[in-house]
Amino acid sequence: MSKTPPPADFDENPEWTEEDFARARPASEMLPPEVAALLVRRRGPQAAPTKKAVTLRLDLDVLDKFRATGPGWQSRMNEALRQAKV
Repeated sequence: MSKTPPPADFDENPEWTEEDFARARPASEMLPPEVAALLVRRRGPQAAPTKKAVTLRLDLDVLDKFRATGPGWQSRMNEALRQAKV
């Protein structure tokens, strides 16, 4: 049995207007604090830190190539350095 499509003026997910954005409020203002706190993701401390943050100057072309590979580029760069066995 085919479902009848909704009328053209009925949209369950309409595009937001400037007025919608102006009225929007963050969840932290709208939800009870105990519920809003559940929405915040925090990473706990590492049991045994295995990496160290460093400052490193790289050529722009090298950095651009790794960044162009998308999320996780830092891990891929780490692996490339590991495989270089310097």
